[in-house]
Amino acid sequence: MNLSASLSTSSCSDSPILEACRDEKAAFILKFVAIASILLAGIIGVAIPLVGKKWQLLRSESSFFFATKAFAAGVILATGFVHMLPDATSALSNPCLPEVPWSSFPFSGFIAMMAALATLLADFISTQYYEGKQEKQVQTARIEPDDLASVVVPLLGKESVTGPQGGEIYTLGMNGHAINDRHTNENGQMHEDSEMLSDDADGVVRNVVVSQVLELGIVSHSIIIGLSLGVSQSPCTIKPLLGALSLHQFFEGFALAGCISQARFGILRSTMMAGFFAITAPISVGIGTGISSFYNPNSPRALVIEGILDSISAGILVYMALVDLIAAEFLTKRMKSNLGDQLVSFISLFFGAGLMSSLAAWA
Repeated sequence: MNLSASLSTSSCSDSPILEACRDEKAAFILKFVAIASILLAGIIGVAIPLVGKKWQLLRSESSFFFATKAFAAGVILATGFVHMLPDATSALSNPCLPEVPWSSFPFSGFIAMMAALATLLADFISTQYYEGKQEKQVQTARIEPDDLASVVVPLLGKESVTGPQGGEIYTLGMNGHAINDRHTNENGQMHEDSEMLSDDADGVVRNVVVSQVLELGIVSHSIIIGLSLGVSQSPCTIKPLLGALSLHQFFEGFALAGCISQARFGILRSTMMAGFFAITAPISVGIGTGISSFYNPNSPRALVIEGILDSISAGILVYMALVDLIAAEFLTKRMKSNLGDQLVSFISLFFGAGLMSSLAAWA
């Protein structure tokens, strides 16, 4: 069978069970309910870490925030492994597709692997870019290498103030502490502070990169699930998806907002990133609803596109969860030295992964 012909003309019908449950009018109403529910869940999910960072309990240095971020990392990991990758495998191994090449090679795993490696490359290049930008700030301000951390302030749009002796005092947004660029005591405290702040500067740069790459993976996933719900004409399919996808958006929004909060963007940029995430899935549901009259989600073309996009999303999310969320947090000095944080964070991680995995029974 010719591949190009299969992608453009052939199609497969829904299962008899779904065809029996087909009700376009009821499905149309449910889609509007889904848009409102998913939008509200996404807004709440991204709002809690961003708004709550003013509260002691949800500040990025608190143990509770550490545990909730571990929970969110488990959610992202399960989304990639349990939701996206199996869906991709199912789509790309569908009997409607030509046996060659789709059944002769594990395309879903291969594409997910290449997407993970591409994410590594994007992660590396983005980090290099922000570190280069940081270095330019150092050279422009003529700041000593030991005071590298202070450039995080102008880089992220923070203000610097002038001390009574004319020396600049740089205020770091993370804890409100101020350091004087030149006026220090004589007991070596300047060197210790500069090392600590330099480490914090590197951490902020990493969180800037992580939040942006993670949003890319989550948004691509939101587009796919939104379109899948929107094109369905079966209330039997939409009803379980409605609740499952709302929880999906809440947990993913929480994970993303935690990274945005730690990146310490300005209010405008944080709001734009959070808002873009929150509206992506509802808009995708609306687009799917609009094209549902002529779009066949079971056509070979649709199956190939869906399978490839699901595979890419799975690779991105698995990489981000394991490397930038789990490893980055669980291999820190703080984790190694605090048994309580270790216990609570591991429990939160496994609970988040297990809870999101269980949603696969409905979604």
